[in-house]
Amino acid sequence: MTRQALIAGGGIGGLAAALAASRAGWDVRLYERASAFSEVGAGVQLGPNVVRLLHGWGLQGALGRVAAFPDRLVVRDAVSGHELGALPLGSRALEKYGAPYLTLHRADLHALLLQAVQARDHVWLTLNSPVAGYADNGREVTLRTQPAAAATLGLDPAQAEPLLEIEGDALIGADGLWSRVRQLMLGDAPPRVTGHLAYRALLPQTSLPARLRSQQVSVWLGPRLHVVHYPVRGGEWLNVVAIVQGQVAGDLQDWDHHANGAELQQAMGGTSRLLRDLVQAVTDGGNRGGPSWRLWPLSDRPPMTGAAQQARGRVALLGDAAHPMRPYLAQGAGMAIEDAAALGTALAQALDPALDVQLMLQRYALNRWQRNARVQARSIRNGQIFHARGPLRWARDASMKVLGDKLLDMPWLYGSVPRGV
Repeated sequence: MTRQALIAGGGIGGLAAALAASRAGWDVRLYERASAFSEVGAGVQLGPNVVRLLHGWGLQGALGRVAAFPDRLVVRDAVSGHELGALPLGSRALEKYGAPYLTLHRADLHALLLQAVQARDHVWLTLNSPVAGYADNGREVTLRTQPAAAATLGLDPAQAEPLLEIEGDALIGADGLWSRVRQLMLGDAPPRVTGHLAYRALLPQTSLPARLRSQQVSVWLGPRLHVVHYPVRGGEWLNVVAIVQGQVAGDLQDWDHHANGAELQQAMGGTSRLLRDLVQAVTDGGNRGGPSWRLWPLSDRPPMTGAAQQARGRVALLGDAAHPMRPYLAQGAGMAIEDAAALGTALAQALDPALDVQLMLQRYALNRWQRNARVQARSIRNGQIFHARGPLRWARDASMKVLGDKLLDMPWLYGSVPRGV
């Protein structure tokens, strides 16, 4: 019996869901609101928990061609520059968890998922199709999409093209932080503003002086700020992310603009010379017309409190649509991919006529929500520790020096296999 999955959103989570659903034996129709499949942002870190899943989908070779494989994660005091602790990665991660820890450009991850999905039979991808609504009558779900031109041009609904209606057996909302599917399913408040601003840059390592180049993951912790940098694209480029606590104004959905490097340099005024030099190098490169800072305000939602926040009836949420999280555990993309793997398991079981689709989506949500909530909560807690001041900062540094890799390693995250995945 062939069933049809409808997926809203063509980002990393949506494409992962499409690949998992197709591998589970479902026909897949994916609808993306943009006019092209693309991924904004810069780098992404993938722990062994996620890499194992991608390898299981046959993507090991594709990942190896675009990723970097750091052999070490080092944590430093952003003010003094002194090393606080380190975690071996490389062969140690492979031996301990069965998969490497890798870093890559988000666009490269998106592209390899898109290529894998396009190689599958019975998968249809449609652009320019923002979600207008859906109806779930218990027997099937109907997705309504609005031709993008109507929304973009502000046309009178009477003059616009009619809504397109597509029937399926399940609808997966993978449409990101500002998910329309979530809004229709849960009707809850919009994402909350964290007050944290992320400055991101990606630049060729050859554009940097030798002392600023790196093939490891480096985390610099300072009062009310931190910086992370790591290699991508086979180590040829360096991804740099600086997160500072600051004020956010305006329409958050319209953000993602060129940042003023001077503002970031001012925030970094009390940090170590090496860190300030790295920030200055990115700013100088942008002033010469090269890659420069991009700025995003960070938003999230409180940790999930139950399975009903991830699936209701024939509709389920995935990734940021279900559990947007702060980046302080480097698991946003990872949890979306884990969701997709668990969804694939549930959909494969739902091919059995004796098992109802709604029941299997509920099982998917039950298997996922607690892990997602734990990662959300730990991400919030990590942010408080990263940006600590006063006694908490002193306690953090002292603990890091004594315990080192025992604090940085996370077997509960990297080694455990969630139910349903």
